[in-house]
Amino acid sequence: MLSGEEFGRLFETFERSAFRLETLSVYDVEEEREEFERFLASGDMGPDWDDNPWVRSMTDKGKQVSRVHVLRSPLTDYLRYELAAYPGNMTAGESIGVIDRAEQDVADLPDHDFWLFDDRDVYRMHYTPEGAFLGAEPLPAHRLAEYQGYRDRALADAVPFADYWERHR
Repeated sequence: MLSGEEFGRLFETFERSAFRLETLSVYDVEEEREEFERFLASGDMGPDWDDNPWVRSMTDKGKQVSRVHVLRSPLTDYLRYELAAYPGNMTAGESIGVIDRAEQDVADLPDHDFWLFDDRDVYRMHYTPEGAFLGAEPLPAHRLAEYQGYRDRALADAVPFADYWERHR
């Protein structure tokens, strides 16, 4: 399994596209704790999130970044925080969709997060029950078509984030 640092290097080396399927209602990210507390107090992400520089570092090089977040409303505090950051990600060029299982009956998607890079490398993400990152497991080549199918189904079923956020903000 790749550590956080090892996995992070993949975002510097992929060539064309990165897709993420997100499935957790809470992610325990040490670097976000202070910002999360500020968000809970104010309900606002602040101007630092108007244009996500991490996403921009990829899209400015012509790379495509996209995700679908599979969730269930009502939203947890963490999901409200995470989704409040998405407009800045979109400004930076990320394409984001949402599948709300409370509104859509979507079958055949995994119950875990994964990243698909350049339509050829798949990493299953592992987390503790509390949402702390444990590592990224590179999946063997024979699983690629399965995860490409998951990506395609998620993208086909997802509601564009802007439409979802308009109804749930």
